[in-house]
Amino acid sequence: MSRADRPAPTLSPSPSNRPPSIDRMAGWPALQPLIGRAGRPMVIDALRAWVEARRGQPDVSDEAACARWCEARLAGLMRPSQRRIFNLTGTVLHTNLGRAVLAEEAIQAAVEAMRSPTTLEYDLADGSRGERDEHVAPWLRRLTGAEAAVAVNNNAAAVLLVLATLAAGRDVIVSRGELIEIGGAFRIPDIMARAGCRLVEVGTTNRTHLKDYAEAIGPDTAAIMKVHPSNYTVTGFTKTVSAAELVPLARERGLPVIEDLGSGTLADLETWGLPHEPTAREAIAAGIDVVTFSGDKLLGGPQAGLIVGRKELIQRIGRNPMKRALRLDKVRLAALEATLRLYSDPDRLADRLPTIRTLARPANEIRSLAERLLPPLARQLGEALQVTIEPARGQIGSGALPVDLLPSFALAIRGKGLDRLAVAFRRLPVPVIGRITGGALLFDLRTLDDERAFLAQLSELDGLAE
Repeated sequence: MSRADRPAPTLSPSPSNRPPSIDRMAGWPALQPLIGRAGRPMVIDALRAWVEARRGQPDVSDEAACARWCEARLAGLMRPSQRRIFNLTGTVLHTNLGRAVLAEEAIQAAVEAMRSPTTLEYDLADGSRGERDEHVAPWLRRLTGAEAAVAVNNNAAAVLLVLATLAAGRDVIVSRGELIEIGGAFRIPDIMARAGCRLVEVGTTNRTHLKDYAEAIGPDTAAIMKVHPSNYTVTGFTKTVSAAELVPLARERGLPVIEDLGSGTLADLETWGLPHEPTAREAIAAGIDVVTFSGDKLLGGPQAGLIVGRKELIQRIGRNPMKRALRLDKVRLAALEATLRLYSDPDRLADRLPTIRTLARPANEIRSLAERLLPPLARQLGEALQVTIEPARGQIGSGALPVDLLPSFALAIRGKGLDRLAVAFRRLPVPVIGRITGGALLFDLRTLDDERAFLAQLSELDGLAE
């Protein structure tokens, strides 16, 4: 065989490029602080990834370089995926950003419930088993005027449980103009189908009359249902039937009336100069038999679905085996109870409940905040970007008052590279979430409640937008 036909010799890896064993690397002094913080299994996984990434490279056995690389890798893995942010989108109750911010009283109650065993289902008076809904039911009865109340994990669950209990296998009459779809493809017809009842549509999209309900009632009718339109409004040539009109008809035919208020509220928002939103107390006073609404929207509490109404019907709903699958845990019940207690002192509600405080924040106060923030933000961004203060129109969000906008002020940034700049703001230690519209990156300041923290991290924008 000629020299040209001989196969090239296989070269063995250089000893300097061959990494030590993973166990030996895990014993390096530079990695011990990281093991103390993250644990040995996580560091071992990081070391394996380091060896794979640097295979054959000269620095594969570099202790300091390896430690830095593993530190950076585990910092990303160990960072909580759910993080605090600044919601400057202009939507106060932003579904994607967690909706209502809890009051300090609710936060403290939740922390206490997490720290130790509680009287979740225990009656201290006689030592017997208690009922978890009794932590919130007395407050709901007091605040709505209802005879009874129960709570589940969200309003969709509340609607599902009510229909499954009162109308399974039978008909429920709903105006065609109230067959809503809200975020996450939640549709009233779909919920009714899952609850095992049959939808009977009456009226048209824009007009429904009392006679439409009356003519639809038959031997299989279980209930009449009203649904708050939540995230849309129909204007122009319209007609709806109020609860005051529906209740006498339902009483005459021996049927319950169910009303889903959607977001729902326990306070008259007009007190703070906001548009009126139907309250649970108004629905009960009108004679509605069962009312459902949310706990984490306008009410300003944790995620919950609240069901109030006639005692006999609420008791039936509470006995449904499905209720156990939908119930609240001790932490959310504690936060909800603390939130409801705040409503017993309406004169101080705007001072103590963040949702009301934010919605009622005067526009001139927001303008003053913008004037303080503009100079340091402009200095940080430099001359290539223009920062101005502009009037803004925010919204409540989460399906509440969709066409009623909140007068506010925003910091508007204009110039090149706004998409890249928005990413840089989202990469800050406390990410800042705004919106790009009309050729500007807008930060609506209605919901900014920590001016100092916002300013303190601006210097970290350096390099992030490059």
